[in-house]
Amino acid sequence: MSDAAPATPPRERVALVLGAGGARGLAQIGVIEALLARDVEIVAVAGSSIGALVGGVFAANKLDAYRDWLCGLGRNAMLRLLDPGLGVSLFRGERLLHTLRELVGEPRIEDLPIDYTAVAVDLARQREVWLRRGDLWDAIRASFAIPGIFTPHVVHGRELVDGGLLAPLPITATRLSDAQRLVAVDMHGWPRRPVEDAPAADDGEPTSRLARWWSAHFGDGDGNGAPQAPRAMGFSELMARSLDTMQAQISRVHLALDPPDLVIRIPRDACGFYEFWRARELVELGRDCAERALDAAE
Repeated sequence: MSDAAPATPPRERVALVLGAGGARGLAQIGVIEALLARDVEIVAVAGSSIGALVGGVFAANKLDAYRDWLCGLGRNAMLRLLDPGLGVSLFRGERLLHTLRELVGEPRIEDLPIDYTAVAVDLARQREVWLRRGDLWDAIRASFAIPGIFTPHVVHGRELVDGGLLAPLPITATRLSDAQRLVAVDMHGWPRRPVEDAPAADDGEPTSRLARWWSAHFGDGDGNGAPQAPRAMGFSELMARSLDTMQAQISRVHLALDPPDLVIRIPRDACGFYEFWRARELVELGRDCAERALDAAE
């Protein structure tokens, strides 16, 4: 009889779709960590907006460094990464992009160890664009160029904006992979609490003038982390909620028409659209949501 140990079964090959959804998208870091803990092999990633950012950093094998950096940032430090824009948008995004390049490096998409697609939108041609070659940060910057918030980004002579406008959950962009299972992360899951009961977050930092300005324009409390009485929404808050509503509806249609093998849903009230300083709790939330979905699928 042979004493040879039984062969280790091959790991399941997974294609991962990461959705748009503002700061909630940071929960997708925890989702990836939960998937890797189950010993699956993620062979392809497609993402829109924040999903393109998280997916690109993962594809560059820098997710741990990115997570640790994010979790160390408070609100004031995060806001200092935003450079004011001129004309059509609030921010240029150059300072943020420079910081991310220093943290992650400057790989080209075709050199990444896994298949990666960032989805953006060409407004002139009114169609989605799949960015699968070239500078990683050009693709990511184009994919998160939320109209009115970040200026459009020019790639190959085309002005591109946020992929979430047309493909907030870019399932189709993974069909070129040879994965065994398709997993999608929907950022518009059922809320955990009634909207009127949702508390504002307090990161414990002293409130800067910039943070007070942000709160006044983006509606996340009074600048000190305390909830405000109901009030009329500002322009930016109204735009964010409108974009979120549109993305939720489009995502539902895409899920119905082209259902993945597994959907991991992040509650849509996990945080405010712009509350990126809540990274630590969002990563934990994403890990918990993924583990529950994976357990239920077994």
